[in-house]
Amino acid sequence: MKISALTANFVAEIEDINLSAINGSEFEQLYTAWLKYGVLRIRNQQLDDAQLQTFSKRFGPLEEAPFGRMSEADKAKIKNRYITTLSNITVDGRPIGGLGNSEATWHSDMTYIENPPPASLLLGIEIPEEGGDTHFANQYAALDALPRKLRNRISQLTLKHNAAHTSIGKLRPGYEPFDDPRQAPGAIHPLIKTHSESGKPALFLGRREWAYIPGLSVPESEALLDEIWSYAALAENTWTQKWQPMDLIIWDNRCVMHRRDGFDDNSRRYMRRCQVLDRSTQ
Repeated sequence: MKISALTANFVAEIEDINLSAINGSEFEQLYTAWLKYGVLRIRNQQLDDAQLQTFSKRFGPLEEAPFGRMSEADKAKIKNRYITTLSNITVDGRPIGGLGNSEATWHSDMTYIENPPPASLLLGIEIPEEGGDTHFANQYAALDALPRKLRNRISQLTLKHNAAHTSIGKLRPGYEPFDDPRQAPGAIHPLIKTHSESGKPALFLGRREWAYIPGLSVPESEALLDEIWSYAALAENTWTQKWQPMDLIIWDNRCVMHRRDGFDDNSRRYMRRCQVLDRSTQ
């Protein structure tokens, strides 16, 4: 197995490895690299759903896909609750997955729950010729980029993370619309959060839309969040994944944000994703 940094201290590529037959020693090396670099790319991984799920479970118990407030009857119709399809493909006029072809704004996955998943794994199966790139932003570096006065100001502040909308702004099943971010349902986390394994602090922003800093007026919260977000994804702290079929990307949701470019809906994009439970919930 070969590990190569793609930037100085953010993102690495793993080569000469078959994830369907990875041994314990190889996985420990891969896991250590994931903690160090935040994002790993492993190309040419011919994984079926069972193999993707088995490998993902090496990181910890799997999180169920985000269903919003979907009824148990509707959940029962889903074949596999632990692998999410992200796709714009339709069959008989119905989408086979989520997010379609729209742009997805900067976010971390499922930060609107009390214990967000630390790891996300995304396998590209069908890739459009243009568009659909995924961008990643280093939140250790984002925190380091904050002016000292701003960092000190937010050091004891928290943030309410909106649970009602997806990363493309769509209202999740079972939620009612609202027009005040204070009304948004969702968990509250520190704006600066200590990584549970590395021990390093990082910005922890979730997503911008409908976020709210408790204790501030809405205009104060909006202005402060705009200022913080101006440092969250500086060009020097981001990296872009240009997908090839059967690329697997693994990122650390505790210190990395991501977004996706939109793409032509006449092309096809088909991705499979697993997310890992926070071990502290077990």
